[in-house]
Amino acid sequence: MFGFIVFLLSESVIFLSFFVGYTVYKTNITDWLPSGVEGLEVREPLINTIVLVSSSFVIYFAERFLHKENLWGFRAFWLLTMAMGSFFLYGQAVEWMGLPFGFTDGVFGGTFYLLTGFHGLHVMTGVLLQGIMLGRSFLPNNYAGGEFGVAATSLFWHFVDVIWIILFILIYVWQ
Repeated sequence: MFGFIVFLLSESVIFLSFFVGYTVYKTNITDWLPSGVEGLEVREPLINTIVLVSSSFVIYFAERFLHKENLWGFRAFWLLTMAMGSFFLYGQAVEWMGLPFGFTDGVFGGTFYLLTGFHGLHVMTGVLLQGIMLGRSFLPNNYAGGEFGVAATSLFWHFVDVIWIILFILIYVWQ
């Protein structure tokens, strides 16, 4: 688990550098938003945020079920977490398609798509890892020797949630 925590710390440094860059650009560029853009809609991203943050609680309960050797409870809550992550990705895609600016529309456009896209890639990775762990739960005696994969996937999911909370505040709240 130590190596995985080091990995998450290195990912944190990458995101931190993006956050710092975003903040420096936002505070120093006078024409921050692309022309014709007044600001970002917050309602749908807020719903996405609530779903993603709630999924951290759901995955926690999935882990508890696994520790109690209740595979059906684990699978149900794990699958619900996957569905919530997929809902988040769908919501992000819908938002992207409806935005009046693209990646090449100024510094804001580039940083917006870089930050949300890089985070989305992490959400997609988390859902994929969850799918692998769910599949493993159907193998006989698969978790008899420990649940490192489940614990690491869950920790990764919590990391992705914390990163999104910071991103949401930076991009949507601090407009």
